[in-house]
Amino acid sequence: MGSNSSRIGDLPKNEYLKKLSGTESVSENDPFWNQLLSFSFPAPTSSTELKLLEEATVSVCRSLGSDSEDLLEELLCCLMQLITDIPLLDITYEISVEAVSTMVVFLSCQLFHKEVLRQSISHKYLMRGRCLPYTSKLVKTLLYNFIRQEKPPPPGAHVLPQQSDGGGLLYGLASGVATGLWTVFTLGGVGSKAAATPELSSPLANQSLLLLLVLANLTDAADTPNPYRQAIMSFKNTQDSSPFPSSIPHAFQINFNSLYTALCEQQTSDQATLLLYTLLHQNSNVRTYMLARTDMENLVLPILEILYHVEERNSHHVYMALIILLILTEDDGFNRSIHEVILKNITWYSERVLTEISLGSLLILVVIRTIQYNMTRTRDKYLHTNCLAALANMSAQFRSLHQYAAQRIISLFSLLSKKHNKVLEQATQSLRGSLSSNDVPLPDYAQDLNVIEEVIRMMLEIINSCLTNSLHHNPNLVYALLYKRDLFEQFRTHPSFQDIMQNIDLVITFFSSRLLQAGAELSVERVLEIIKQGAVALPKDRLKKFPELKFKYVEEEQPEEFFIPYVWSLVYNSAVGLYWNPQDIQLFTMDSD
Repeated sequence: MGSNSSRIGDLPKNEYLKKLSGTESVSENDPFWNQLLSFSFPAPTSSTELKLLEEATVSVCRSLGSDSEDLLEELLCCLMQLITDIPLLDITYEISVEAVSTMVVFLSCQLFHKEVLRQSISHKYLMRGRCLPYTSKLVKTLLYNFIRQEKPPPPGAHVLPQQSDGGGLLYGLASGVATGLWTVFTLGGVGSKAAATPELSSPLANQSLLLLLVLANLTDAADTPNPYRQAIMSFKNTQDSSPFPSSIPHAFQINFNSLYTALCEQQTSDQATLLLYTLLHQNSNVRTYMLARTDMENLVLPILEILYHVEERNSHHVYMALIILLILTEDDGFNRSIHEVILKNITWYSERVLTEISLGSLLILVVIRTIQYNMTRTRDKYLHTNCLAALANMSAQFRSLHQYAAQRIISLFSLLSKKHNKVLEQATQSLRGSLSSNDVPLPDYAQDLNVIEEVIRMMLEIINSCLTNSLHHNPNLVYALLYKRDLFEQFRTHPSFQDIMQNIDLVITFFSSRLLQAGAELSVERVLEIIKQGAVALPKDRLKKFPELKFKYVEEEQPEEFFIPYVWSLVYNSAVGLYWNPQDIQLFTMDSD
């Protein structure tokens, strides 16, 4: 292999490339293929070399498919066959990577359009026709590539000895791909900038996941729903023996245990978190399976770590992690079970040493920390809303809250209370100033006040929900409430909070009275003992019942306006060995995260 060497500058004059891109049909057994692939040239290692390669092969690339669109359909079908039918071995690893990458390149025309593409030639062939029967097989293979995380073979492991009889097309491709010749075609139409990517242990898994996300987020055709999304929405566990309904197209089965393990292990990347979101949101079989797992901490802890390191993550990654939590907290079983899982020594939580804490209490701590970070930095209402919704969903099932989690709930309320007073004071001063000057425009303090009061109301509802549903399970929350009872005084008669304050005020009054009867100078242990006794003695009918707090995640209208730029930003930044000229990117701004 590689007996003939070639410089990049000689490629336009290469007779074999001219024949490959010409109109003459070449049999798959023709010696031409081995002759073509016997040429080698140094693989480009810099932006300059990549630019030279692209410029050198423009004429070759333009002559491919120039006379007939049918060639593109043929090529897409062949790529799908390569991905799905060739067994993954050392000698075929590079082919699989290149086949997946080539499909990504064919779909990358979206990068060069500001608007979301709703039709293209690639759309046309992938949604119907000869490519359609490969849908479920392709999605399944891409998922298994992600699950297996196969590392590339060591250098030289994919090289085969030259076959005396020509060796056949498959072996020719396997031995020839190392020369970098396929790079000529995967670089067609792309630019010279190499995105900075971290070292990947499995380029095939990474590339497969990116292609899967691109396919899943293709827009529906006018008369055809996206078949790849249909496949992702409907696949089942290999252990599920129930028949597929005839109404479900592109159905297949996959090992859910392996999928779950891979998702737990790979959550450090945006794309793995986006896949987890996609499966939880769109595939009810996957969601049911995950919620039934008894080792849910393996999935939840990596998600909490993403939120904990919010300063280091891009906003999209944080949103996806938060929405995953919101989807999980829609399930009452999940909300109960997380308080039964006891964790020891959470090393990445640095604010305080947590030698032992329940998964539920840790989740509360991290979500509250995210809210506080958002209040002081980004001030994103969407983030606030989703954080509070997740806490609200869990509130009725709060159990044995860690004392630090209970403190942080009340501390957050304290922070909101101070912010409320500050905005109120600013509004009052501004109003006084406006009486003496009609020329100065007033800041919209009314809107700020309205937003902060909405958040305060939500926090009061969360505290109230815990007290009315599980007061006897949460002495630490009652303790924290009593310790900071003065905070709640100003809201007792406030018209926006009067109703929700009734129960909180009753609890504070009831337990304060019992503590007063017990005398002064009580130890923490004694106070908690009195609270536990009082929780049993407090008549439940004295607490007013409110509707259960339940929030459900619903995608915005036209979700593709968010997800398609996001997916392609991941492709641009994370794809292995693919380069696009940043000056040509229209879909998102280059400083977009």
